[in-house]
This record gives sequence, structure tokens and C-alpha cells, in this order.
Amino acid sequence: MDRIVPAARDLIAWLAEQLWSGFGVLLKMPDELFALLVMVVVGSLMLVFLSLLPLFFVWLERKLSARIQSRLGPMEVGGFHGWLQTVADTVKLLLKEDLIPAGADARLFKLAPMLAVMASLAAFVVLPFSDWLIVADLNVGLLYFIGVGSIGVVGILMAGWSSNNKYSLLGAMRSAAQIISYEIPVILSLMPAVMLAGTLSTQGIVQAQSGIKWFVIANPFMPLAFLIFFIASLAELNRTPFDIPEAESELVAGFHTEYSGLRWSFFFMAEYANMFVSAAIATTVFLGGWHGPFAAGPLWFLLKCFLLVVLMMWLRWTLPRLRVDQLMSLCWKYLVPASLVCLFGAGTWYLVVNRLRGGAAGTFWFGS
Repeated sequence: MDRIVPAARDLIAWLAEQLWSGFGVLLKMPDELFALLVMVVVGSLMLVFLSLLPLFFVWLERKLSARIQSRLGPMEVGGFHGWLQTVADTVKLLLKEDLIPAGADARLFKLAPMLAVMASLAAFVVLPFSDWLIVADLNVGLLYFIGVGSIGVVGILMAGWSSNNKYSLLGAMRSAAQIISYEIPVILSLMPAVMLAGTLSTQGIVQAQSGIKWFVIANPFMPLAFLIFFIASLAELNRTPFDIPEAESELVAGFHTEYSGLRWSFFFMAEYANMFVSAAIATTVFLGGWHGPFAAGPLWFLLKCFLLVVLMMWLRWTLPRLRVDQLMSLCWKYLVPASLVCLFGAGTWYLVVNRLRGGAAGTFWFGS
């Protein structure tokens, strides 16, 4: 022991010296190189988060669906409620053979799942987990989210076309028509919140809701705008009751019919990541972001997102699938007109009611 303690102290001192010298090198780096290093580190952390998120959500959805159907769900792998089951499934997918169908466009076939994941990862850039925890506070953050969210459909179309499979192509075309259609009510339902906040910055929108003044209750039209956004987001995510592009009873598996192993898991990862992103935008725009009854920062943000994701899962195992004509009718005949009503109603409320009461854009219908 007399030898071990001094040796351990010397080792700790040496490690501290090396760390300190490393920090010194970082501080002396040029600004451009240091910014690049920060971007690489942040991107790596986002990729790790994006990889771990689907593992938890898949396990959670299995347990929720089991409860709804009076089952237990995964119980064996990992011990407590089978918490390692999705990890075991991931290992199985990684060990599967990577197949490319004969006659498929190999380059596009390989690129499609990567494009889907990249679109999901890029959306995390503007998510404000707290007043300081955000990758980039863009002054057009909401517009950036809308633009990046549209890239995912390109990956889906690419997957369907390159697979040389009629079921994949039909699923991809359905998905493109669905996502493009439902983008309209999504965008229109976000505009009333932009008018209230006076900015497209996601941080600015959250800061405008400080003091538990969430936009979802800002005026009589905002609860409807939140409902429209949530329903249209389900359609953009291809979640039940809008999972027509992946209708197993009709299309085998839809646009990813021919995918297996790691490439198939990329589409799976992108779907669950997009669920979180959609819930995060709803939390940011309508539910006050990281604001809560007491200071908790990122915990409030993650809790609200978690509850919205659970609601999406609950609906999947409760509602039946819509037909194609019903899906399009819901969008063009109901959601689009209703979102226009919300847009003009919220604007009228601000211009007439709030001005008469001497309020500002953030004045609430039940009081300032």
C-alpha cells in the first residue's frame, strides 16, 4: 500500500497535466478550426442521441401496445421488462446480410436510407432543449425545420424507385402524395404562433411563452391550430391512422419492402427520430418549450416531448387505418380550411380584440 498510493498520485498528477496541456492547445487553436472541432463534437453527440432514441422508443411502444392488448410484451432479455430486447434486435439487424435486388439501382438504393437519416439529424439543429442547449439559434429556425423536413420524402421516393419493385414504388408514391399534401396544414397551423411571437426563431418563440403563457391557450384559435398540427404531423410521419404508405396488408411493407439489415434499420431510426422532432416542434411552438411551473430546463422539454410521443403510440394501437380517399379528403376538405380559419382568426384576434384591450401580441384571451 505504501507504494501504491504514491504511484496512484503520480498517475493522477500526470493525467491532470496532460488534460491541462490539451485544454491549452484547444484554447490556442484558430477560431475557424475550433468552431469546426465544436461542430464535429456536437454532431457526434447528436448522432449518438439519434441512435439511442429509437432503441428506447421501440421498447416503449412494445410495452404500451402490450398493455393495450392485455399482454406483457418483452420480458426476458436484459431482465427488468426486457429492456435490452431492442438492443438484441439491433445486433441481429447488424448481422443480417445486406441484399440489393437484381435490377435495382444500387447507388440510389444505398443512398436512400442515409438521406432519410440525414434529414432527421439535420432537424435537431434548431430544437431548443433549454435557453442554452441548442445547436444553432437560427433567425429562420422554423422555416429551416419546414425545409429540412421535406427532404425525407426525397429519400422515400428514392428508395421506392430504386428498388425495382412495384409495391415499393406504389408505397413511395403514396408517401410523397401524403407528405406533400399534409405539409400545407402543418405550415398554416404554425403561422399563428409566428404572428404571436413575432419571430421565426425557435428560441424566440419559446421566450415569448415565458411565465407559463403557452401559445396553445393564447387565444380561442390556438388549441385548434395545435390539434391540426398534431394530426397533420401524424400523417407526415406515416403513423396510424395515416400509415397507408406502409400498409402491410396491401403493399407488403411499402417503400422499404426490399431493404434488410442495417439499411432497413436506418428507415426505422428515421421514423422514430422524426416522431421526437415533431413532438419537439409542437412543444416549442405551442407548449412553452422548456418553461414549466419551476425551473428544470431540458427536463420540462423532454417530458412534454415524451408525453406527445406516447400519445402518438397510443393512437397507433387504437385507431384503424384510413383509406386513401379518406386521407386526402381529411387534408383538403377539413384540415386546410380549418388551418386557414385559425390563421385569419388568430390574426383578427390580435388586430381587433387585443388592440381594443391595449394588449400586445402575447396577450391571452383570458387576460394578459
